[in-house]
Amino acid sequence: MPDTPNAAHAPDPITALDATALSEAIHARRLSCREVMAAYLARIHRVNPTYNALVSLRPDDALLAEADACDAELARGASRGWMHGMPQAIKDLSNAAGLPTTLGSPLMKDFVAHEDGLMAARMKGTGCIVIGKTNTPEFGLGSHTFNAVFGATGNAYDASRSAGGSSGGAGAALALRLLPVADGSDFMGSLRNPAGWANIFGMRPSQGRVPMVPAHDVWVSQLGTEGPMGRSVRDVARLLHTQAGYSPDAPLSIAAGADGAGADTAFNPTSARIGWLGDLNGYLPMAPGILAACEQGLGRLEGLGCAAAPAALGMAPERVWQAWLVWRRVLVASRIAPFLLKASNRALIKPEALWEHDQAQGCSAAEFLSASVARTQFYQSMLALFERYDFLALPTAQVWPFDVAERWPREVAGRAMDTYHRWMEVMIYATFAGLPCISVPVGFNADGLPMGIQLIGRPQDDAGVLALTAAYEGAIGDWLARLPQVRDSANGVAAAAPDADAGRAPPAR
Repeated sequence: MPDTPNAAHAPDPITALDATALSEAIHARRLSCREVMAAYLARIHRVNPTYNALVSLRPDDALLAEADACDAELARGASRGWMHGMPQAIKDLSNAAGLPTTLGSPLMKDFVAHEDGLMAARMKGTGCIVIGKTNTPEFGLGSHTFNAVFGATGNAYDASRSAGGSSGGAGAALALRLLPVADGSDFMGSLRNPAGWANIFGMRPSQGRVPMVPAHDVWVSQLGTEGPMGRSVRDVARLLHTQAGYSPDAPLSIAAGADGAGADTAFNPTSARIGWLGDLNGYLPMAPGILAACEQGLGRLEGLGCAAAPAALGMAPERVWQAWLVWRRVLVASRIAPFLLKASNRALIKPEALWEHDQAQGCSAAEFLSASVARTQFYQSMLALFERYDFLALPTAQVWPFDVAERWPREVAGRAMDTYHRWMEVMIYATFAGLPCISVPVGFNADGLPMGIQLIGRPQDDAGVLALTAAYEGAIGDWLARLPQVRDSANGVAAAAPDADAGRAPPAR
């Protein structure tokens, strides 16, 4: 059942501000950095024990001391940047100096990063104070945030349901007003699915827009990317501008510019043509109500003057899926393989990760190149679609948030899922083509659970995607105003993670 209202723990005036408004208040000296940090810490201590969105939290006194130092700098007329003094938590797949990077794995629970990853360094460079990490699935695998180190993260709108993943902790923390803005990463929808299930905005930037540093491979591993999540489009655009830009450590990264930092300025949507891919003509199973919810969102876009029309993918989706499986297995296996150099570690790795690794064994260079050729043909088919449409649209998920105690949905709309991630097949298209894509809210079902729709843009048109989304944001104020009815640690119980043995049988092929 959805959480019951708890008006006593609605966001206070400080945590209710989006990141841009909070930045303006800090720099105008209407709020001190200490006041901001104290308000967020108080809310985190009340709310986070139930939802488990934030992990590895730093001590309050250290964080308040850093806030005081930020206030002293402002008193001298100095600012580190737009995030000056704002609390931030880094997804637990990325490094932040002095904090654990567990990857949600028991094998990494004692590892402490000695230096920042590039994304954390860039955000710190604009003034944020890192307060801890956001929870993620083990190795970031599976769009459901649970692990054996910290447990499960509950959905902000119903703690008994999944928050999605792998940026599930980030999405839930944003929706619960435990953070003003959040970072995350996306391989198979990990910024988009949690955003859709949290009634916020989550953007997968163009491939290369945000360099991923450090990385074990900088040439072939071009499916995952880091990116921004926010309560408002202007926050997403601003954080993307902070994260984006070329780095010599990521030789395929994109030079700064055209990232959409000014996307909340005037935009005329009346000429925008949107191709609605829906369920790919019945190919993708969808839980009841999802397509209707997304069509509500399309209706709001049409109300702005956009022209939305049904579209076809342009390539057999099963062929896309089979090529995707080869790419994913090879790239994921390369991340898991170092942990298996010690044979006894196998017992401490979740079965879905082992399945990915084992499926990749024996994959030949010819098979991988064949999958790359299929990926190239798919990309070309997407380019052909963009000759007729400015944007493409798909649901953000094929199911509504499911029971947090499940490992993954075994069937969708009566169809059995033959892999642990098949229920998220709808997310692969923007990833596989390297296209900018954002998840935007489209409303709620009868149980009060949120859903999103993906808006996909042309190659490297992050700015166009954000501009369309900023126009759309102005038409969905009623949905955005529907905040979680929060349960806190006094009247709620943290969700239990799925049984660690429940998935020990090999995941279905």
